[in-house]
Amino acid sequence: MSAALAGTALCSLTLEAAGLAHRYGRRRGLDPLSFRVASPGVVALTGPNGSGKSTLLRIVAGLLRPTTGSLSVAFGGESVSAAARRLRVGFASPELAFYDELSAEENLTFAAEARGLPDPGAAAGAALERVGLAARARDLVPELSSGMQQRLRLAFAVLGAPPLLLLDEPGSHLDEEGCATVARVVDEQAEAGLVILATNDERETKLGTQRIELRRRGLGDPA
Repeated sequence: MSAALAGTALCSLTLEAAGLAHRYGRRRGLDPLSFRVASPGVVALTGPNGSGKSTLLRIVAGLLRPTTGSLSVAFGGESVSAAARRLRVGFASPELAFYDELSAEENLTFAAEARGLPDPGAAAGAALERVGLAARARDLVPELSSGMQQRLRLAFAVLGAPPLLLLDEPGSHLDEEGCATVARVVDEQAEAGLVILATNDERETKLGTQRIELRRRGLGDPA
């Protein structure tokens, strides 16, 4: 196991969906979906743009309620509520924004405090080190390139080494070195927990040990 995850308690992690679906008003956001996945490993979530990949990740993260169907997330055999789930899930998406007036380190420290981590400063430093941003810790967010801001989103996701990692298009705006960092973090996480990776990038898809493919025509189709 990597040093980054050495302090993480190992426990079985399972996700089971039955007829899970979501609507945005009259529009379909996610067609009914059933699956069961378990740790350790990496689930590649693929499908055309608008097929519901981001919607599914938000439901798993406990940020969005499904319109119909059910989702059970169990840690060590114990199912947890959506509210409790948020403390055990790391989530990075292209929509994740930071406070421009704070540095990279200050943003992560604030997030670590909000999550109730025991040593917020140390957690922020470890996350930045893990994604290769330690040297830019004191830079304000606007001073970071788009690729560095994407690394900062990844650092936010791994903050506190959560057992469940949800990554939405993590390779966006990244160069080859950045993409290699994503692959390393995914491999590390797969040793101790579960990753769900929403992507249409074939390089990222190949990181998956399991696959869920969404085939619907796209968000916005009326019922």
